[in-house]
Amino acid sequence: MTETASVPEKQEKKSAAPGENFSPAARSSRGPRVAAPRLPGELVENVVAINRVAKVVKGGKRFSFSALVVVGDGEGTVGFGLGKAKDVQSSIQKGQMQAKKEVFKFPLVHGTIPHEVIAKFGSGKVWMKPAAPGTGVIAGGAVRSVLEAAGVKNILTKSLGSSNSFNMIGATLQCLRLLRTKESIMKLRGREK
Repeated sequence: MTETASVPEKQEKKSAAPGENFSPAARSSRGPRVAAPRLPGELVENVVAINRVAKVVKGGKRFSFSALVVVGDGEGTVGFGLGKAKDVQSSIQKGQMQAKKEVFKFPLVHGTIPHEVIAKFGSGKVWMKPAAPGTGVIAGGAVRSVLEAAGVKNILTKSLGSSNSFNMIGATLQCLRLLRTKESIMKLRGREK
């Protein structure tokens, strides 16, 4: 007696008709990355670094965590916070609360900064220069996180000092605080144009 093995029939994939929406799980994982829709003025949180700190005690080691968090609305508002706690989630939440308290606004001109600036914070030193449209954010690590949260689209930067994330973020925020528009400087001088 010969037994025939049952061969499963191929299932056809249903193609999406125009205007038909599929859930994100049904969509191909190779599709374009699309940011989640945001309300205007809504702050977006970005965790830059999480650091595990060990305290040596009689019975062994006690671990705690610190989190560097940057918040921004993508339209020229940015803030930074450092949260410390016994677990990661609490440290991130504390960092977010601190960052929301420290938010400030700076001038943006056509998606870039108005002028070249250098600032220092601790041992970190950051140089920033406005860039032409289409350049993108030329920055690394912590500086990029701050600028993307702030909504800067085109900029050239260079970290000239420490590579420590805390100091680099501090120097970047100091740069942004030093920015002035042409109009605000003319107003300070008491001139019209």
